Amino acid sequence: MPSVQPGSSTSAAEVLGVSPRGLWLLVRDREYFLDSAQFPWFASASVRAVYDVVLEHGHILHWPQLDIDLELDSLTDPERWPLVAR
Repeated sequence: MPSVQPGSSTSAAEVLGVSPRGLWLLVRDREYFLDSAQFPWFASASVRAVYDVVLEHGHILHWPQLDIDLELDSLTDPERWPLVAR
């Protein structure tokens, strides 16, 4: 019996992979890489918590387990959104 083609993603935001260097994120058919140096909040987080991401209101990425919110525009136009982590 031949395999069935996978369906489309049911989520508008999905973490594709995690490494010590950062994470790969797919949002509405566009892929982003969040470098650990620029997004240090994810470096010490559990993999389970990093994969738990939702797109809220069509423009806010929210990691509920980590209490992290990122405006989608901050990934597409980072000059307008300086990121500061302490």
